Amino acid sequence: MAGSKCRVLCVDDHYDTSEMLELLLAKENYEVDTSSTVEHACRLATQKQFDLFVLDRRLPDATGLELCERLQQISPGVPCIFYTGDAYELHRREAIAAGASAYVAKPDIDGLIDAVQKLLANSECATTK
Repeated sequence: MAGSKCRVLCVDDHYDTSEMLELLLAKENYEVDTSSTVEHACRLATQKQFDLFVLDRRLPDATGLELCERLQQISPGVPCIFYTGDAYELHRREAIAAGASAYVAKPDIDGLIDAVQKLLANSECATTK
């Protein structure tokens, strides 16, 4: 699909955060979908192809860790970034063990954008621009 934008799914149960991420990532030329629950995110991941997942650690129906593991089964090889207020080293290690490629503590939006760009730099969608 030549000329397609990289597709990112952001999963956060706080509407303001989801809206902010959608706007900021769209400004960076990414196509963004949002979800607030694990079940909805998994449904979207089975219906659409994403190039990256951005996850919160705490969600209403399960943890972001569980979601990361489920998304790895649904979309093998698609990286997950945690963008969360849980900034302890233990949480970062748990996320990496669950399959995350990066862990960025809120509110470091520059760190998140940098992580997104690095993870998508060599992806097929980035090379079709």
